[in-house]
Parts: sequence; C-alpha cells; structure tokens
Amino acid sequence: MKNKVLIKLIVPELDCSFDVFIPVNELVWKIKKLLIKSVSDLQGITLNMNMDFVLMNKATGSTYENNVSILNTDIRNATELILLSSKTLL
Repeated sequence: MKNKVLIKLIVPELDCSFDVFIPVNELVWKIKKLLIKSVSDLQGITLNMNMDFVLMNKATGSTYENNVSILNTDIRNATELILLSSKTLL
C-alpha cells in the first residue's frame, strides 16, 4: 500500500462522503475522472463526466492543478478532499 493513500472524499452535491484509496503516481485529472465514475457507480446516478470538476482540500481550501501528480501535492493519508462541479462554484 505504499503507492496508495486513503482519502475522505466529500461530494456536497450528493450530500455524501466516501473513504477511497487513490494511487499517488497518477495525475490529478485521472484521479478526478476515476472518482467521478466511482461515485456515480456507488450512488446509482450519473454525474456528467464532461462537466468540469474541481478537487479541493477541505483543510486548506486549495485546489489542485490537473497535470500534477498526486505525489507532488499535499494529499496524504486522511486528507479530506471535496469534489465540486463547476456549476456549484458559480
């Protein structure tokens, strides 16, 4: 499990949260795509994969650039991340 971290993913749009292992050697955009698909499957709904989503750190309020590796961010075990759709931010 050295190549994965356990995060808490909060999805305010659906009023739910999940504990998820994510690989640290992937880029943020790939992780967002994986998380969107996973949440859709677990909730039995379809989140629009073409919509822009933002991954935000709950503690710091910072957002993550798409082309950055998870390893090069401050995401570690027990980090709480919020998945927001772009329409939520408007």
